[in-house]
Amino acid sequence: QVQLVESGGGLVQAGGSLRLSCVVTGADFRIGPMGWFRQTPGKGRDMVASVTSGSVMNYADSVKGRFTISRDNAKNMVYLQMNSLKPEDTAVYICWAYGRSNYWGQGTQVTVSS
Repeated sequence: QVQLVESGGGLVQAGGSLRLSCVVTGADFRIGPMGWFRQTPGKGRDMVASVTSGSVMNYADSVKGRFTISRDNAKNMVYLQMNSLKPEDTAVYICWAYGRSNYWGQGTQVTVSS
């Protein structure tokens, strides 16, 4: 059974930084693209950043220049370094990976205080 487990969320002041990590376990196949989405109450799930197995990265316009995504293929891990955080970045951040289908983590809360 494939599972995605996130870590690294928390409470930070505006301007601060956080690093999210996500590990994929139970996969007996090669993981394709990985990434992060975020969700706030009453809103849908929005893509934040993604990275292919070949390290081609894509970012939402709202986080370009502040967030950096990376991955470790050997460990089936993906990371999100978040700098210059803003209150509007407050959300549940959800890890995503694509293999034989879409896989999702449970999410980790990120709260940015003003």
